[in-house]
Amino acid sequence: MGLGFMYASGIAMNVSQAKALVHYTFAAIGGNTWAQMALGYRYFSGVTVTSSCEKALDFYRLVADKVSQGVSFSGGSAIQRIRLLDELENGYSTGILDNDLIEYYQLLAEKGDIQAQIYLDGSDEITQSNETALKYFKKASDLNNPVGLSGLGLMYLYGRGIEKDYAKAQKYFLHAAEQGWVDGQLHLGNMYFNGIGVKKDYKLANKYFSLAAQSGHVLAYYNLGQMHALGTGMMRSCSTAVEFFKNVSERGRWGEILMQAHNDYRNRKFNEAFVQYALLSELGYEVAQSNAAFLLDRNEVPLFPHPDGLVRALLYWGRAAAQGYSPAQVKLGDYHYYGLGTNIDYETAASHYRLASEQQHNAQAMFNLGYMHEQGLGMSKDMHLAKRCYDLAAETSVDAKVPVALALFKLNVMSSMQTLHESPLTSLFDVDEAIVNWDLYLITTLIAILAGIVYFRRPRIPPQAA
Repeated sequence: MGLGFMYASGIAMNVSQAKALVHYTFAAIGGNTWAQMALGYRYFSGVTVTSSCEKALDFYRLVADKVSQGVSFSGGSAIQRIRLLDELENGYSTGILDNDLIEYYQLLAEKGDIQAQIYLDGSDEITQSNETALKYFKKASDLNNPVGLSGLGLMYLYGRGIEKDYAKAQKYFLHAAEQGWVDGQLHLGNMYFNGIGVKKDYKLANKYFSLAAQSGHVLAYYNLGQMHALGTGMMRSCSTAVEFFKNVSERGRWGEILMQAHNDYRNRKFNEAFVQYALLSELGYEVAQSNAAFLLDRNEVPLFPHPDGLVRALLYWGRAAAQGYSPAQVKLGDYHYYGLGTNIDYETAASHYRLASEQQHNAQAMFNLGYMHEQGLGMSKDMHLAKRCYDLAAETSVDAKVPVALALFKLNVMSSMQTLHESPLTSLFDVDEAIVNWDLYLITTLIAILAGIVYFRRPRIPPQAA
């Protein structure tokens, strides 16, 4: 696995995707989870191999099986996903904790029922006690608390400190599920899926698993992945199954490397941060791909200085964009527009901006398309389409209103100058030069206006008495 990563990323040796694939394959056959993820991602995305959903499914299912076995019904591991590009542009951390377990315990604490789950599972500090847990769950369920209802259903389901009763378990889970509580939804789906105390009903199982998945529960993703992979109670969908299993796989403990990489970045250990992001990029983590590209883009990786770094950044931006990250799609357009890590290609740049605009409603991409229509770069020169793109950008994002207003003002100036160019007044002065240098004239005018405002608003100093 290590050799495969080094060949794939070009760290300490020349890049060879063929050798990387060989090493990943042997590592995966040997049971290495990371190699299985790397191959699952490659076959699903068609990265250096012919795309094969079925092969991707095989590898991702192996990993998802392992991850699901280590997840309790109460949640999964916490993974912090911080995109460095968003953090830079927004001025704050956009990281989220992909973990319902955090929310679970927060709600327990808010409701005063944290003692129940600790006593139910037991810990190093607290001795497991069904009797104590039952007492707390009953107290909460009497108040129609969904946590208490779900917990009581759990105890009836497994006969923990009370006689096993599937009918009562189903009733309590249903009451909790109706209040939107993820554990109740998950347990109810599990009962219908396996026919525990109720008649098997895959449609209802799918309903409750889907509700639990909306809250980000790992086991809900896993169960839905199994149903889509086998076509249980629904039409089989390999791609949907892979997406669910990929989500489960990325909840494995190795996801904690994301947090370590971010800490290293904060401590200006750029090489260390990059290597960790590059590793997780190979495993298919989109956030790692965009962060690896970000570091290379800013020339912050001593291992790969520019211009080599830009070539590699282009590759990572491409992988992140393929997974739906719209700023990465815009970055691809920028790289082709300015010739960063590749040749200048306005048509390709426009195609990337168009994808980000139409599929992901990215305001920056809309604005860029407007400018390219205005200038006739990579597409036909069309002032009407330019205005339409600018307007869409302003409607999509509040932040785009000011630059759009300036761009529209510019379009009006250009339109007026064009009208003047076509009039008999053309012969009186050089309109072509005015059109070319309109921005210089505009800037000069604005500076003059600003200077006038400053001059007339300056404080008046009264004359000193003799």
